[in-house]
Amino acid sequence: MRENIPLVSNDAVVLAILLAILGLVFYTSSSKHPFFRQFYRIVPTILLCYFVPALLNTFGVISGEDSGLYFVASRYLLPASLVLLTLSIDLKGILKLGPKAVIMFFAGSMGIVVGGPLALWVVSWFVPEVLGTQGAEETWRGLATIAGSWIGGSANQTSMLEVFGASPALFSQMIAVDVIVANVWMAVLLYGAGIPDKIDRFFKADNSAIIELQEKVKKYREGIMRIPTLSDTMAIIGLGFGVTGVAHLVGDSLGPYVRQNHPSLIQYSLDNTFFWIVIVATTGGLLLSFTRARNLEGAGASRLGSVLLYVLVATIGMQMDLAAVLENPLFFLIGMLWMLFHVLLMLGIAYWIKAPFFFVAVGSQANVGGAASAPIVASAFNPSLAPVGVLLAVLGYAVGTYGAYICGLLLQFVSNL
Repeated sequence: MRENIPLVSNDAVVLAILLAILGLVFYTSSSKHPFFRQFYRIVPTILLCYFVPALLNTFGVISGEDSGLYFVASRYLLPASLVLLTLSIDLKGILKLGPKAVIMFFAGSMGIVVGGPLALWVVSWFVPEVLGTQGAEETWRGLATIAGSWIGGSANQTSMLEVFGASPALFSQMIAVDVIVANVWMAVLLYGAGIPDKIDRFFKADNSAIIELQEKVKKYREGIMRIPTLSDTMAIIGLGFGVTGVAHLVGDSLGPYVRQNHPSLIQYSLDNTFFWIVIVATTGGLLLSFTRARNLEGAGASRLGSVLLYVLVATIGMQMDLAAVLENPLFFLIGMLWMLFHVLLMLGIAYWIKAPFFFVAVGSQANVGGAASAPIVASAFNPSLAPVGVLLAVLGYAVGTYGAYICGLLLQFVSNL
């Protein structure tokens, strides 16, 4: 990883830079100037919010590794945004989306399980020394930790580290591969979220259920829209962060309780505090959607939720250091091939069952990115769809350890051929 001191290390200044980037991107995206109108037809707004901070991190202006902003955004802003984005959700509409979302999620998981061993096997044909290491330095041991991250999350990744025993040095290199490859793929998904209709036409996909849900939510919002007062805005903020506080209270209690009293549940990530924070925040938002709090959507609840989510997008972007690819290009080659196999399997199954690109994107990100980024990709299609990303990411927590363990055994098998 980069060891140079960033040009800007004060998080207050870094936050100001990120907010300025977001402000500039959204200001120019609404401009009537011909250049900007043409530019944003090609480049989605959310992709810029993600990629510009990544460039600043890569060139040493800021440092995602040294900053605490991502932790704050993921633990506080993300839960609050989930509450606000789910206030107006049509739960029946989500259920009507059908089984294709779950099918594509498991297709993504299978792509990770099989893709890793395939990528290692292909690269070993051209570079046999990739299999020549011994003991804790064996490449397959490190790749197994990536499988844990890409199917479940950081808790599953740590579990695979303990199970397969990769060395600390190898593990640190694999973290770089994990972050860079996953973030590059997320950038591709965000671009695709800007042109879903074109992709769906190419795959002859049936996206009628998604469009119907979006239109229903849109009509509801238009029917209750009003100019927000200060009281409205304070109620929205209080509700979002109030539920977030409850989520932290529950997470801080249940996580350690499960760890100490029910160790058998650790494999399902039920000892993970962040898991409970996301679950409680989403559940709180869904429960509030059945109350009068739902009417706060007319005062811009989802808009404020999107603001919080875009701050998270910027902090995720600043985690990506493209220069890290140069440190061990062989591992990155395996990682990119691995992701390619994952994508090809998902696209093949999507074409077969005529699943819309939304299910491909969210199913993939629920695996690879987890609860922190799956809602971002879902909301890039439409804010009303953010809960779909959360629900699938939670499914990833449940199956992550099993899938990663199987992948680790397959990686070991390939290494012993």
